[in-house]
Amino acid sequence: MATYTTYNQVGQAEDVSDIITDITPTDSPFTSLMKSEKTHARTFEWQEDSLSSAQVNAAVEGADAQIGTLTPTTMRSNTSQILTKAFQVSATADVIKTYGRAKETAYQLGRVLKEMKRDQERAYVGVSQAAVAGTASAARKMASVDQMITASTAAGSAALTETHILTAGQAAYEAGSTPDVLMIKPADALIVANFAASSGRNREFASTKTLVNVIDIYVGPFGTYKCILNRHSLSTVAWLIDPSMFKQVVLRPYTRTLLAKTGDSDKHQIVYEGSVKHMSFADSHMITGLT
Repeated sequence: MATYTTYNQVGQAEDVSDIITDITPTDSPFTSLMKSEKTHARTFEWQEDSLSSAQVNAAVEGADAQIGTLTPTTMRSNTSQILTKAFQVSATADVIKTYGRAKETAYQLGRVLKEMKRDQERAYVGVSQAAVAGTASAARKMASVDQMITASTAAGSAALTETHILTAGQAAYEAGSTPDVLMIKPADALIVANFAASSGRNREFASTKTLVNVIDIYVGPFGTYKCILNRHSLSTVAWLIDPSMFKQVVLRPYTRTLLAKTGDSDKHQIVYEGSVKHMSFADSHMITGLT
């Protein structure tokens, strides 16, 4: 008599993990560094000023006052950008029992919000674009961060070096800037880690059998910089920035709207409208032309 086995058994219960694994990165390092503020207009403006250079200041006793020339402030501006995504879930899909999520709408909403946060980060530091005012048929766009930093050190189509960082740090210091973050792409993190290895600055802990080959804090003659990885950054730029000089400007915070019902499903639209402000264009510094 043939043995009855699972290969001809009917009605076996499925064994599906109740966890959904998603390794897609969702971090937004630059956005996380900024504080936010509200705006009430599509285009918002701010002023920046600078002092005249230090000079010899000695007056003859009893002489008349010498009236200096005053310079006006500089007006800066940026434009808000609308970020949006929409999704549609049938009524049935939202009530059937599923693995890894309680309700389909809640799960898809979470996914969309994470995607939009990445889009927002990319709009800040992952593209190079000037502000676009927009029209009734063309989307308006914010100026990206690289458009709001006037000081840069050119790498000349070369890989990042420690000299680039020192040169940029010196230029920032001499301009009166106080950056405290070095933001780099992942490939440049390998180079920065090698700063220590190439000069014998690794730390080895015999008790834990640990070799440390990473630089979280870089201390140089012109400042101390926290090293931050950003997988969304422009591949040709490394950033020396002062986060306190940047603001995330919000016209409309993240909002979900249930769209008009046209059938046996629900349509959801997520909208965010905002931009970024660099309060002094000369404050931070870029290393450009990296490979």
